[in-house]
Amino acid sequence: MSAHRHLVLGRIVGVVLSAVAMMWAAVTLSFLAVHIAPGDPVTAIMGESSDPAQRARIEQDWGLDQPIVVQYGRHLGRLLHGDLGYSYVRGEPVTDILFGEQLGTSAQLAGFALLIAVVLAPLLAVLTAGRRDVFSRSLSTVEVVLASAPPFWVGLILIWIFAFTLKVLPVTAGNEFQRLILPAVTLALPIAAVLAQVMREGIERALEQPFALTARSRGISATRLRVRHGLRHSLIPAATLAGWAVSGLLTGTVVIEEVFGRAGIGRATVEAVTYSDVPVVLGVALLTAAIYLTVTVLVDIAYLWIDPRLREATQ
Repeated sequence: MSAHRHLVLGRIVGVVLSAVAMMWAAVTLSFLAVHIAPGDPVTAIMGESSDPAQRARIEQDWGLDQPIVVQYGRHLGRLLHGDLGYSYVRGEPVTDILFGEQLGTSAQLAGFALLIAVVLAPLLAVLTAGRRDVFSRSLSTVEVVLASAPPFWVGLILIWIFAFTLKVLPVTAGNEFQRLILPAVTLALPIAAVLAQVMREGIERALEQPFALTARSRGISATRLRVRHGLRHSLIPAATLAGWAVSGLLTGTVVIEEVFGRAGIGRATVEAVTYSDVPVVLGVALLTAAIYLTVTVLVDIAYLWIDPRLREATQ
């Protein structure tokens, strides 16, 4: 048992160290991408002013007159101390912008969307796995359309149907929960569509295994077989997509918040990119990478519970 624990601990430590290396790579690549991209943050700070003396003073105050290697070193040093710098445009600490009310708004949207996707995907997979009727084929077609369609297009269609035509869900009126439903559903549908397809395939593969035939011979119903045995086998490929799902939520939030006029991290990101607000852009990139890698690490650890073969391999 002691050797088994050491092997599991070694696997977890290896995953964490890999995440730290990927985090450093994400910080470095985002720093280089922002500084190589066209746009001048000094011009954004100065506005309509063109005074050379003011430009030189701003560059000196913000350290923009230093070589890029020096700026990168200072950026890493600040990150190690938990300092994301100050916004060029707002003049506020980046931590206040990212971790204030806007983060709560975006987290609320992403969390509700994730809940919808996690509930909807296995439900659709269980209902349609192993069936070849018209309902299953139609549902698969809808899933492909939703997975392929741009999020803003899905959002506009839902607004037209439920807000303008049926008038059952508001976009800007109503209480907070009512305003949250449409953007959350818009964000959840493409993710649920992909997860449902992957889980359905996993369930169908499980139903072809010998243990499924044994279970049928004992008189277990088809629905119970899919839920009790097939669903667990589908969790392994579905869990592999957890990182993709989280990144889809993060990137989709930027678009959805603009479509539905919600004030969150997405709107702050668009504003930072528009005005070349480098510290905020880097802060958003760092936050996104941290969330993505955290989920990836948790999923890798969860594999030890989901897949018994991995537990046996560590024994």
